Amino acid sequence: MTHQGGAAPDCLPCRNTAAPKLPIRERIVQTANWRVAHAFNTGLPGWLVVVPTVHITSLTELSDMAAAELGPTLRDLSAALHEVVGCVKTYVVLLAEAEGFNHVHFHVIPRMADQPEELRGPRIFQMLGLSAELSIGEAEMDRLGQAIHDQLALR
Repeated sequence: MTHQGGAAPDCLPCRNTAAPKLPIRERIVQTANWRVAHAFNTGLPGWLVVVPTVHITSLTELSDMAAAELGPTLRDLSAALHEVVGCVKTYVVLLAEAEGFNHVHFHVIPRMADQPEELRGPRIFQMLGLSAELSIGEAEMDRLGQAIHDQLALR
């Protein structure tokens, strides 16, 4: 359901999109339709989240302009991740089912060449929702965010 003004006050992605100043890890890409952030609570460097700038809970609510921008954004992020973290491919996943995270968002997940079999495909989600001790720190997320942002600028 789209909300009046395009944002839901109880929604973390909406609050972050509306914030006047965000660290690079929360605004790797920012357009009128999309914001890209490094996922938090993950142990996988380069796990990105692509979030519409308006609150929608179903892909069917996506505007034509946002839909047209989505494909090139996903392609460009995948290429940038290949250069920055050295992944062999990316997984792109849309679920938006976790409590508090029903705002449509795409996970763009790097799949490394040496990734263990038990962490491939949907099992990669074992690397999300980790404790702070097992997660990538903010400084590293900012470093990766800047590197990905800079790589995208070269395209």
